[in-house]
Amino acid sequence: MKQRLLYIIGFLSLVFILVGCGYTAHSLISHRVKTIYINPFVNKIDISRDTDTGIKYKLYRPRLETEITQALLNRFILDGNLKPEKKENADLILKGELLEFRKDVLRYIENTDEPEEYRISLVTHISLYDNLKDKLIWEEKNFITDTTYFTTGQSRKSEDTAVDEAIKDLARRIVERVVEDW
Repeated sequence: MKQRLLYIIGFLSLVFILVGCGYTAHSLISHRVKTIYINPFVNKIDISRDTDTGIKYKLYRPRLETEITQALLNRFILDGNLKPEKKENADLILKGELLEFRKDVLRYIENTDEPEEYRISLVTHISLYDNLKDKLIWEEKNFITDTTYFTTGQSRKSEDTAVDEAIKDLARRIVERVVEDW
């Protein structure tokens, strides 16, 4: 009886191993699409518009849109599914706009007015075009990425490091959006 139970468990285990769990990430990209042009991101941050009563102006970091574009190029090269190419030779065109750069205080140092933790958020608008058919494939309005950082303690890091992490995360998420169909 025990031996028969062991055979059944062994057989079922073998079946599950061979069949697998069925999880897969397959490319959304058709086989005809091999290249992409990343249009330089455009800075659309309106620094003159009030955001709320507590903030008199919007934050802005110079060259942030350029850093995003470069991070996207690097990420597509790393990913390898689509080769960055000149616009006239590309199968796809990725366009993006930087709409907002936000730095929000999440926590203050106890009994002080000094911030201890911040959230950096990048808000973008991205769209993907089929360059061969001159047609919009998809667009994402208010595509957001964010990261948090501490100003004190063991987990502290600089604002520049946090912004770099947010840019890299944004690039990773955009490349995944272009390449993968979950």
